[in-house]
Amino acid sequence: MAPCGFQKIICLNGVFFAIVLYFRQVRERLKKDVEKMKLQDPNFRPALVILQVGDREDSNLYITMKLKAAAEIGIHATHMTLPKTATEQEVLHSIKEVNENSSVHGLIVQLPLDSIHKIDTEKVTNAVAPEKDVDGLTSINAGKLSRGDLGDCFIPGTPNGCMQLIKQTGVSVAGKRAVVIGRSKIVGAPMHDLLLWNHATVTTCHSKTADLAGEVGKADILVVGIGKAEMVKGEWIKKGAVVIDCGINHIPDETKASGKRVVGDVHYASAKEQAGFITPVPGGVGPMTVAMLMANTVLSAKRFLEEHQPGKWSISYTQLNLQKPVPSDIVISRSCVPKPIDCMAREVGLLSDEVELYGKTKAKVQLSIIKRLQSQPDGKYVVVTGITPTPLGEGKSTTTIGLVQALGAHMNLNVFACVRQPSQGPTFGIKGGAAGGGYSQVIPMEEFNLHLTGDIHAITAANNLVAAAIDARMFHESTQTDKALYNRLVPLSGGQRKFSPIQINRLKRLGIEKTDPSTLTEEEITRFARLNIDPSSVTWQRVLDTNDRFLRKITIGQSPTEKGYTREAQFDITVASEIMAVLALTSSLEDMRQRLAKMVVATSCSGQPITTEDLGVSGALTVLMKDAIKPNLMQTLEGTPVFVHAGPFANIAHGNSSILADKIALKLVGPDGFVVTEAGFGADIGMEKFFNIKCRYSGLRPHVVVLVATVRALKMHGGGPTNLELLEKGCSNMRKQIENAQHFGVPVVVAVNAFKTDTDAELDLVCSMAKAAGAFDAVRCSHWAEGGAGAVALGQAVQRASGATSNFKFLYDLELPIADKIRIIAQKIYGADDIELLPEAQHKVELYTKLGFDNLPICMAKTHLSLSHEADKKGVPTGFILPIRDIRASVGAGFLFPLVGTMPTIPGLPTRPCFYDIDLDPETEEVNGLF
Repeated sequence: MAPCGFQKIICLNGVFFAIVLYFRQVRERLKKDVEKMKLQDPNFRPALVILQVGDREDSNLYITMKLKAAAEIGIHATHMTLPKTATEQEVLHSIKEVNENSSVHGLIVQLPLDSIHKIDTEKVTNAVAPEKDVDGLTSINAGKLSRGDLGDCFIPGTPNGCMQLIKQTGVSVAGKRAVVIGRSKIVGAPMHDLLLWNHATVTTCHSKTADLAGEVGKADILVVGIGKAEMVKGEWIKKGAVVIDCGINHIPDETKASGKRVVGDVHYASAKEQAGFITPVPGGVGPMTVAMLMANTVLSAKRFLEEHQPGKWSISYTQLNLQKPVPSDIVISRSCVPKPIDCMAREVGLLSDEVELYGKTKAKVQLSIIKRLQSQPDGKYVVVTGITPTPLGEGKSTTTIGLVQALGAHMNLNVFACVRQPSQGPTFGIKGGAAGGGYSQVIPMEEFNLHLTGDIHAITAANNLVAAAIDARMFHESTQTDKALYNRLVPLSGGQRKFSPIQINRLKRLGIEKTDPSTLTEEEITRFARLNIDPSSVTWQRVLDTNDRFLRKITIGQSPTEKGYTREAQFDITVASEIMAVLALTSSLEDMRQRLAKMVVATSCSGQPITTEDLGVSGALTVLMKDAIKPNLMQTLEGTPVFVHAGPFANIAHGNSSILADKIALKLVGPDGFVVTEAGFGADIGMEKFFNIKCRYSGLRPHVVVLVATVRALKMHGGGPTNLELLEKGCSNMRKQIENAQHFGVPVVVAVNAFKTDTDAELDLVCSMAKAAGAFDAVRCSHWAEGGAGAVALGQAVQRASGATSNFKFLYDLELPIADKIRIIAQKIYGADDIELLPEAQHKVELYTKLGFDNLPICMAKTHLSLSHEADKKGVPTGFILPIRDIRASVGAGFLFPLVGTMPTIPGLPTRPCFYDIDLDPETEEVNGLF
């Protein structure tokens, strides 16, 4: 028996023409095609869904044949069943789900739809996405076939199978007279079109055709699919004609156990005496139909793979209309109409089911894309940093956006920007927006600077849930006996007590291998129920994404209901939360769950660390953060893509956008593309942490450092704004930051962000001094005023530098003692002579070493306004000892942060905050005065 029950075409003289061999050839060809696709992408596999309504016996038989054929070829086939009670709406919903599933390449709706409800078959078949319609039954595919667009449609399986059988006879179709009996949308109509576009002269006949026998007698090729048992007689058929019988009919036959037998629409016994070739029923056309459905599925998968090759972008860029003088940022932002974000997503290779739309201009990207693209090569990785910042600002964000606009819109390279989400605190406080500036911005800037997709709000909720859990636990432990506390922690439910999974984890950490709450001893109950948090050791603070100086020190628990349990506490700004750092450094949902669980919030009275897992809250934190972990997609003024994700503080945290956004972007741009990310503050702060913390956890290796400098900032580092001599003196800071980048073995390109007040002599001096200091190149840029066009020279320098040798290395080994790691940073990056561990810091070194936290990387918390610990020391200070006041642990995020001096973790509002200028136009709903 041949595969799928294949029989043979029989020729008149009794010589067998083997379909079996042909089907095997088709199957082997399709198997090889599938294997080639897997070589191209090891994670890829063609997939087919067969949707069945009801449980018809004949449908079950056909579906079994299809599933078997798919398995033999290597297609992943799924049989989706709906009951006979399924409504039209339920069927359409199932089709929509499959349409939106990018891992499925073919969808067959098994007909007839066996439902007790009335279902519009035409509506259902047309609901299938044309690109997945391997049955070829949608109006779009039928229309393309009718027009002769055979290479841009799916040909229905039965007509296609019939055509292949005709071709296998060796009879040329071109110029022959062909008659098709039947005009169904499944067989007759597409068969007519297929024969016509293969250059036959075609007549379509049906039950109303006059002199049907006469029409049949003219046919060199006869295809019958009218659904009437043995209607076409042998004497009608032209001698030597090719006869393809598509009919499946049952007639009574007492010799059969079932009392019936299967026949076609042609009277086989008499027809075989006339025909040159004739297909038997069963076993002729049916198996070929299945073969062609499989061929269509493989073709669909090929098209999908070709269309969605990583790095193969079809992107349109937005033309800027530059104005002189340059208008305000908000005016520029509104002058440019952003592309619909779903269009942007398609342009950069994201699939529809990988994107969650948040309105028209922003979207979240599903982490499933990482698995889809995991075998693809990464693009080039660029980090933008700066000289030691001044209050005037150097324009790192503007340079980041200008660079990606240059690489993309002007150099036609695939490029992504990956930037931090700004806090709303500074937006309404003193700084204003943070979306870049001038003609190098992320748009819409209102969306970027305000709520975006709610990630910061999710962090606020998660952080404050931990804070509430800490104080509630201390309160309840102080007011209850061990037994009462235990009974409330493990309450009766249905007459039984049961540990939750997170409580089982706690028992295991305590070395208690029990799962039945009734079996714990009194000593085990006490150990389990009591965390014994030392109130003075609590390091976890509440957060708010607002500048509010009066929350820097507060007293909580003043209500009488708290029974006198009060303590001093404080608020931090949300972006200072460890949860924000966790979000930025996590690599997956599972990794985030583990990091959130490891966050240390306090120590017990016996000195043991208390984690969120001990509090029982880590699972809930993961739930609150499940959407925030997905990067946010936006765009620049010139239509290049941007990921906006995470926004940790750059002084007490590591000040970089998320690893996840970078990893996804690097896959999307392809090996010749670029991902440009920005590190907070100067190179001594953000860049050092980018390399030593972010790159350590991500495993990514950067190709280029872009160091942003301005003439006016360098003059300030030189001591004044007056002459070239002071500018040259101030270049010492740039020289030191170039040296800092070179410690990591990465080529440095200096971007001199030019202002209209700068002279050519000043700009030339900075560029020449940068090159003399070892920069790969140094170029002047005017992207603020000119957009990407003003950063083309920078883009070209970055492209050249990315091809240079990069010998990336970390600054220190994690196995070194804590003090040694701090000393290396202080001496090599800041230029200090040594460090001084003050008593509290020394105590923390001993404590963290004892607790096993000493192998974490270091995240220095110091002023960003100087290389030293004193903000007023500009240029390159020397001869100083760096004092370490304290060291704290962000164990979940994965670093220790030594505190150099004191710095507020929640900003205050100035006398005249930015909110004075911000308002909403009730007519247009536009935000005014944001920047």
